[in-house]
Amino acid sequence: MPAQVLDGRALSSRLRAEIATRVDALKEKGITPRLEAVVAAQDPASLAYVRMKRTWAEKAGMESGSWEATANTSQAEIEDRIAALNADPRVHGVLVQHPLPKHLDEDAALAVLGDAKDVDGITPASLGRLTAGLPGFRCATPFGIVKLLDAAGIDPAGKRAVVIGRSNILGKPMALMLLERNATVTIAHSKTRDLPELCREADILVAAVGRPELVKGDWVKPGAVVVDAGYNKVEGRATDVGDCDYEACAASASWITPVPGGVGPMTVATLLENCVLAAERSLS
Repeated sequence: MPAQVLDGRALSSRLRAEIATRVDALKEKGITPRLEAVVAAQDPASLAYVRMKRTWAEKAGMESGSWEATANTSQAEIEDRIAALNADPRVHGVLVQHPLPKHLDEDAALAVLGDAKDVDGITPASLGRLTAGLPGFRCATPFGIVKLLDAAGIDPAGKRAVVIGRSNILGKPMALMLLERNATVTIAHSKTRDLPELCREADILVAAVGRPELVKGDWVKPGAVVVDAGYNKVEGRATDVGDCDYEACAASASWITPVPGGVGPMTVATLLENCVLAAERSLS
């Protein structure tokens, strides 16, 4: 049987409708959730991604804004900007879009942001709360993946999960969130020996390494759940491709995310959900 599709577009549409209802309720209490982004001015992909996030926020009735860091932006300027957003009661969520210009210390900027308005869940403070099992904003992309699994009735408890990738914004938090749900988790990376054989042991396989179609069909255990969090531009291809060979992997998997239309829409939906939650918390 061909794999069933974990449809991120459909689920994100439902989530954004729920978010809009929550936004309306907040507006009745005099609060409009506001999302602010800090983004590299010279990175067209980041600018386009932030524009999309702002568009979706505004369609849900939220407010949004952005501030562009340029080649002339100093470390003090970006940290001052983030501190000002932290102090502004009208701002409920702040997104520091990765990557920032190379001359800036992104880790230091994220440390200034802290966890209270980190709706992308990627600051050291937010990641620390995730590691410690404390409440806080969870990283938007892995959080979206967890919601996809939940919607399909896929319970990670007791299952063997393999996450390919160890970034602070995807691989590591994904592994921790699966561990929170009682999966037995292995993180694979560029130094992992015999990656195909390791992947064949996975009941849940998450590819988040940024290498086009790295995961082949014969790497997938029959009946496994395959989550492709990769988005790669390949010359001559009309659309982005994932980290998995979709057709070959779908032939073995029970469930699979498409690229595009799987994980990406969920990332934006969970980011907005976190921002609305921050606004709701401001009432208490």
